Amino acid sequence: MVVVHHLEHSRSQRVLWFLEELGTEYEIRFYKRNPETNFAPPELTAVHPLGKSPVIEDRGQTIIEFAAIIEYLSLTYGNGRYTPSTNSPEYVTYLQWMHFAEGSAMLPFLLRLYASRLGDAAAPLMPRIDGETDNFLSYIDGALEGRDFFMGSEISAVDFQMSFVGEIAKVQGMLANRPNLKGFVDRIQARPAYKAALEKGGPYRFA
Repeated sequence: MVVVHHLEHSRSQRVLWFLEELGTEYEIRFYKRNPETNFAPPELTAVHPLGKSPVIEDRGQTIIEFAAIIEYLSLTYGNGRYTPSTNSPEYVTYLQWMHFAEGSAMLPFLLRLYASRLGDAAAPLMPRIDGETDNFLSYIDGALEGRDFFMGSEISAVDFQMSFVGEIAKVQGMLANRPNLKGFVDRIQARPAYKAALEKGGPYRFA
């Protein structure tokens, strides 16, 4: 059985959601953040040396990094439903989105988070951070024009990967002028599997 080491208010919520969509049995082991630092607890280092979430255990393997986790779960339990064949003309597009989420799109959000802790000292950085954030979100919104999901009318592994970007943009009030991305977030959050994962995973401030 898949074991999900689930840190509250974290990317591991997406793992629970994907497992619900797959209909795969899993066990949740819960971890709470330090109320002062908001960091993961040291107990997670016993699972993996980095002590971060998400992390899963399955079939004798410990797997980190959400993209790796979702591709592993898709290939192992998804029967090809969520990942296009490497021979498919859609595969390169799929591959780019899978890497774009954490490789590019999340960076300005992380910079914004860290800069917010610097107070006025961050002022010289903010125009560049704001510009990059707007650039990425506009690109994402344009890519969703006329589409329910990133690869078309059917949900794929890409949508689970990209969901966190949309959710962060939503809670930071950045979707007012981005109707396509807003519609995407609304659609995924309305899915029964998403709601079931929330019930099982507990508090999640990005919903």
